[in-house]
Amino acid sequence: MKTKSIFFALSVLSVITWSCTSEADMASSNSLKSSITSSAQSLQTAMNSITSSIGYQLLSTHGQAGGMMGVKQSVAGFDTTYNQILLADVAGVWDYKAALYKRWDPNLLRFFLNTGTSTDMVVRLPESKVKNPNSLLRFSPADTTLTNNYVLDVSKYDYHFNHFLGWDYGMATNIAISGTNVGDLAIQSSSSKAKGYHFASSFTFANGYDASTSYTSGDSIISVYSIAKVGQILYQEKYTAIRTSPTSRHREKQYDLTIGNVEIVRTAGPTSLDSAKVYVSGVLQLHSKVEIVTDSTANVSNTTESTVTNHNRTIQITFDDGSKTTVKALLGSTIDDISSLFASIRQAYFAVGIVDWVAWDIYKNKN
Repeated sequence: MKTKSIFFALSVLSVITWSCTSEADMASSNSLKSSITSSAQSLQTAMNSITSSIGYQLLSTHGQAGGMMGVKQSVAGFDTTYNQILLADVAGVWDYKAALYKRWDPNLLRFFLNTGTSTDMVVRLPESKVKNPNSLLRFSPADTTLTNNYVLDVSKYDYHFNHFLGWDYGMATNIAISGTNVGDLAIQSSSSKAKGYHFASSFTFANGYDASTSYTSGDSIISVYSIAKVGQILYQEKYTAIRTSPTSRHREKQYDLTIGNVEIVRTAGPTSLDSAKVYVSGVLQLHSKVEIVTDSTANVSNTTESTVTNHNRTIQITFDDGSKTTVKALLGSTIDDISSLFASIRQAYFAVGIVDWVAWDIYKNKN
């Protein structure tokens, strides 16, 4: 009788344990599936808000001015001396004024006048000139009636450069249109033979969303793309690759993708990349599978920075119940918006081109 009682108790315990394990597995599966679906929807909502903002419309403006690194290196010094343009060198209020002649001229100081003093560099011009950048240096009779309602308030400007040795550049500006804040742009860039190339750019939208990206090259390639609001990460992708010698190609060392509270991580093992792992709120999901899969529509030839953001990485998730999805399917057209957003932040013509061009012309006229 005692033996039967023990056997019965163990049977009941086994059933309870199996039941609890099954419920835990089911909860884990549901947690991952619901979490990544919910996080993807939140990201889509965020991108809808970002792409409909005035700040994004300005970011996506393209034109002929290319920024300081694009148009000034050819006339920098040919020795080991670094030249520099600091905020104090270009501080003041610079207002656009329509030229009274039709002849095209690349010198922006023929269109911008110093109208006041400021510890910042304040550049004011008509919004229409920003939205139609090719008209910036061209005269139109209607230009005399335009209002300088587009304001760049540059609070940081540091540019050190040498034709052979490279550059170190930093800029931060607030943008306002007709007295309404549009957002804040910050850029940091450097290049040298010894340290390689580094670029970081961020834009804080007036609606509270932040988008930032950075890229470092050299023996290590590190790229980061991030979208957040009030410190909460909505999307972040980080790719790291290394090379062991100057002649070897870069090999992926670590890959990390975060969408809301779901994180996918793949790291290099002793001989190859380990299988990717997926976490929900920091908890490893033991019964779900994540794979980097081939996509016929993806450009997988670019192995130096293989990311979802750049459309050359496809990630497939297999849930506990056997159902499958991909990050691409979850995000749909949102991934195109994300890719365009970061491309625009890297270029940022609407601010960088205008500010740098005016700064360079001020520098040339002072020296």
